[in-house]
Parts: sequence; C-alpha cells; structure tokens
Amino acid sequence: MTDTPYTLRTLLEGNQRFINGTSRALSQAVQHAEHAAGQSPFAVVLGCADSRVPVEMIFDQEPGSLFVIRLAGNTASADAIASIEYAVAVLKSSLLLVLGHSSCGAATAAVEYVRSGVTLPGEMQRFVHAVAPAAERARTLGGDWVEQTVAENVRLTLAKLSAGSPIISQAVAQEGLSLAGALYDLLTGRVNVL
Repeated sequence: MTDTPYTLRTLLEGNQRFINGTSRALSQAVQHAEHAAGQSPFAVVLGCADSRVPVEMIFDQEPGSLFVIRLAGNTASADAIASIEYAVAVLKSSLLLVLGHSSCGAATAAVEYVRSGVTLPGEMQRFVHAVAPAAERARTLGGDWVEQTVAENVRLTLAKLSAGSPIISQAVAQEGLSLAGALYDLLTGRVNVL
C-alpha cells in the first residue's frame, strides 16, 4: 500500500477538525455554482452505507473534493468497482480509500452467518456473502470478532480492488494512485489508518 502524504493527510486533518468541532467545509458547501461546471475529486472513498458515517462530514471536505461510493459493508461489488474506475481513470483521483467503521451491521451479519448460518432475507444476503471471507479470517485473530471482521474486510476489499481491476492496478503502477484502508470509530469520530 502506498501513501501520497498530501491527500491522505488532507483527509486526516479534516477528520481532526470534525472531532474538534471546527469543521469549515459545510459553510463553503453553499457555493453551488463553482461545482456545476465539473468535478475533480482528489480522493475516491469506498465507505459503508451506514447513516452514521457521513463521509464528507467526517473528513470535513466540501462538495467536489471526494468521490464517494457507499454500500453496506463497504463491499467491492461490480458497480462499486465501475464507479471507482471512473473516478480513477476519468476524474484522475489520486487516492483510493476503503473506509470501514465500528459496530458495522454488515460485519455483524457476516459473523452471525459464519458462526451459525443465520441468513438475511431478500437481496441483503449478498453483502453478507461479500463480507463472510473477512469474518472467516477474523475468527482466529482474537479480540472482538466483529471489529476484527471490519478491519479484515477493509484489507480484503483493498486487495480485491488492486488485483481485480486492471484500471486501478495500472493507476497504482503508472500514475501514482495511492491505496489506503481506514476505520472510523463511531464513538470518538476518529479515523484510524490501517
């Protein structure tokens, strides 16, 4: 995993402003006309759909700065990968961040599925199946099984994205795209890089 200090540092500095209650991006968000002509997000974030994880807010970034894809369990579905490829190839984002979070419902469901075969109704089992390999790996790591699953899911998702997409792997090798994984703590508001 590589690190472009400016872009990842920018996100972490914004997270610190969010924690401190000194966010400044929301006051600038009303400048709609500036963003109407196009976008040039410096980072693409694959995050969870959980309503408690508002990505732009926790990084204190104004509209146009981040290209955000949110799916339950921050899973790399085909549509998520296509969206990431667009951000990387067309919009030239220079950082790809996979963001998990504490108390993740998708990770909890995956642990229950691995532990006792409990399934969810309808199409929801799709994200459980996507996170289940992380739950299997986390089972033997010790500590809180769900929280270990969240971290393993971020790592596995990053590996899937870098190995499974020629566009992403080429951007890493030839264009300096940085990859990072992080965890958002719902209680403290802090983002910790893996």
